[in-house]
Amino acid sequence: MANSTIDREREFEELVDPYRRELLAHCYRMTGSLHDAEDLVQETYLRAWRSYEGFEGRSSLRTWLHRIATNACLTAIEQRGRRPMPTGLGGPSDEPERPVVASPEVPWLEPAPDSLVAADPADPASIVAARESTRLAFVAALQHLPARQRVTLILRDVLKWKAAEVAELFGTSTASVNSALQRARAQLAEHAPERDELVEPTDPAQRDLLERYARAFEEADIDGLVELFKEDAVWEMPPFPEWFVGPEHIARLIKSQCGPDRATFRLLPTGANGQPAFALYKRGDDGVYRPYQLQVLEVASDGVRHASVFFDTRLFPFFGLPDTA
Repeated sequence: MANSTIDREREFEELVDPYRRELLAHCYRMTGSLHDAEDLVQETYLRAWRSYEGFEGRSSLRTWLHRIATNACLTAIEQRGRRPMPTGLGGPSDEPERPVVASPEVPWLEPAPDSLVAADPADPASIVAARESTRLAFVAALQHLPARQRVTLILRDVLKWKAAEVAELFGTSTASVNSALQRARAQLAEHAPERDELVEPTDPAQRDLLERYARAFEEADIDGLVELFKEDAVWEMPPFPEWFVGPEHIARLIKSQCGPDRATFRLLPTGANGQPAFALYKRGDDGVYRPYQLQVLEVASDGVRHASVFFDTRLFPFFGLPDTA
């Protein structure tokens, strides 16, 4: 009996393990939290194991696991609510010199490392689709949707479920599902940014711009940094609810709030949500550079148009980043 149970567990692990990354991406899209997504994937596998004996194969294993994960996410959303970005809570600030005050009580949206939510590198089409559906702005826009609309849109437009499959999940009609999808798409369009001018990660011009961006930060060249931002660029930085628009306001913010000198910061390139990102390390009084913030950038053909700056250094281990730089 013991050996039979062990064999069954081994069989289960071999079957479900290939789906871990896409389940993590699914739970991340649903909740906007990498920490929650990790916990929910574990919960999904626990629920799946408990129900494995009764799995009759009427749907694919992939669909079955996503159904379990979706239900786990719905429960989490009901308990914890949505995770906003500062831009989703109010208008921009026009006082960059005014001290910013953190709001740690807000369950802020979190970025996700490409290494955990990216698609299979052997499938170029899935890479593009995964990048689009995990972009920070897209995940932030999803947070504005009621839970069931969010589920419907993700299952139909991202995972390509049929309306009948979603209807079965919710115990409702396909007409109801299609209506929810239509409302979700309309509301998402109000919050999601235009995508046509964003530069692809492989673009040589982007690499050059990012190198200049990192160099300007490390050399405390604020004027050089300003030149890299678009006129309508946005800078937001959870857990601080204030956010700023335009190179002038961004420059004044960095000067007044960070007061950087040459070599104050050291930047390591990384990737988050299918976008270029930097881990910033700040030099301490002992000369050691320690984690300070994660910057996730949207880069257009003519400059940086959005910087999402996260001060939660607990995220660094998820990105495989070192303790010092």
